[in-house]
Amino acid sequence: MGPEPLIFERSVPGRRGFGLGAPDGPTLPAREVLPAEQLRTRPPRLPEVSELDVVRHYTRLSQRNFCVDTHLYPLGSCTMKYNPKLHERVAALPGLARLHPLQPEHHVQGLLELLSELERSLCEVTGMDAFTLQPAAGAQGELAGLKIVAAHHRRMRRRRDVVLIPDSAHGTNPASAALAGFRVVQLQSGRDGLIDLEELRRKLDGSVAALMLTNPNTLGLFERNIRAVCELAHARDALVYMDGANMNALLGIAKPGEMGIDLLQLNLHKTFSTPHGGGGPGAGPVGVRAFLEPYLPVPRVRRRGRRFAWDARGRRSIGRLHGFHGNIGVLVRAHAYLLSLGREGVEGVGRTAIVNANYLKAKLAGASARPGGRDSAEGTGGGLAIPFPQHCMHEFVASVKDLKASGVTAWDVAKRLLDYGLYAPTVYFPLNVEEALMIEPPETESKETLDEFARALLAIIGEARAEPERLHDAPESLATWRLDEVRAARQPDLRWSAGEPGRSGQASAAAGRGGADDARAG
Repeated sequence: MGPEPLIFERSVPGRRGFGLGAPDGPTLPAREVLPAEQLRTRPPRLPEVSELDVVRHYTRLSQRNFCVDTHLYPLGSCTMKYNPKLHERVAALPGLARLHPLQPEHHVQGLLELLSELERSLCEVTGMDAFTLQPAAGAQGELAGLKIVAAHHRRMRRRRDVVLIPDSAHGTNPASAALAGFRVVQLQSGRDGLIDLEELRRKLDGSVAALMLTNPNTLGLFERNIRAVCELAHARDALVYMDGANMNALLGIAKPGEMGIDLLQLNLHKTFSTPHGGGGPGAGPVGVRAFLEPYLPVPRVRRRGRRFAWDARGRRSIGRLHGFHGNIGVLVRAHAYLLSLGREGVEGVGRTAIVNANYLKAKLAGASARPGGRDSAEGTGGGLAIPFPQHCMHEFVASVKDLKASGVTAWDVAKRLLDYGLYAPTVYFPLNVEEALMIEPPETESKETLDEFARALLAIIGEARAEPERLHDAPESLATWRLDEVRAARQPDLRWSAGEPGRSGQASAAAGRGGADDARAG
């Protein structure tokens, strides 16, 4: 598959995709209608192409994408699972998709009832007492939760400025805590990958506003001492915030509210049937126990007799988080997802996600320990390690630190997976595992797909032993070779000049590698 030229390089002078036809009325020169400072001195540099040129160009680009509809997407802590198309059809129904956020309440009674039912469903799933649906992303939900924490301590006349965060927590947690005005103090995990109770006791003092944890954590492990953890925090009047990004593992099995959690956010775009990636769309509803409900953002949906209405009252509320009422399309998909699954189906999601992760982990651990075995490539023994071999939840972490002696990194392994037609797992996270591969095979994936992934990963470990230099150039089979991502981010060159040879998207991007790579790209 060769490089796809830029749309500018397909431009032919005078070619048009459409015609407006002759005007049927009088016309005036633009200079007689618009101020001089708003008039161009020369035409815009736009490509001149036909409609078919445009359709084929962007269709070819789309076919080079990795996505959940075409590939396994095992990004740890992201839950990139297939999303049923039925829920897309529901969200696109004209009575929902064509609503305007400023329509009067009596026009949108059906939607308000839907949002009210979704709040109740999320309470049932999590064991919390109340929810806000406003936050437009998981990180905004985290910020909302921490603002609630701060408001609660102010009302209780406590001076609390510290948030404790385990090193196994979700990656956005420290940033959200800092943005909310707290100081972050890290908790070092125990050797078992779980919160160390003694470490927690040492750092739980009168300055701690909240403990912010992820359960299951980013090692894929359930915090089995979660009730003891919550009791320790509550004894010092600290709240316990749970990042719900990994809720996929708990669906229908365990409720955070019954563990002692005070508040949490859910990522509807991970767990509840919205395709995500590339910045959106998302939704991060926040659930709280009853004593924190007065702090939830306003307005909230209230039932008044047989009708529903927005209620903006709330003297203790942290205020409004969203210009309107949240990402409604995401909320509709989540509601449809829960209704289509039912109670038994929800439980099946969590249990199947756990089975998938443990199956794949066992397959990788067993094969990598048997060099030359039936399921492994020759020489893989010692190249792949599972640092926490105990039963995991929906994801697990592997390490390829033993390959560093051959000059091969987790980054190299991830890039090589693309040549096998598989998307890479999360790399270099969590930070407490060297050369980490964080793998999450969601419940929508089949045994055959998991077997394919295991074979590919083990084959790559074998390649790393036999010909490590090959991995440095991966991917080999895609339209672009490996790029210098750091340079591309810090020194982007988005210019294009007509007639300049070799300035295709391929050549421009690869030029960041320098030297021999410039020649290869050209």
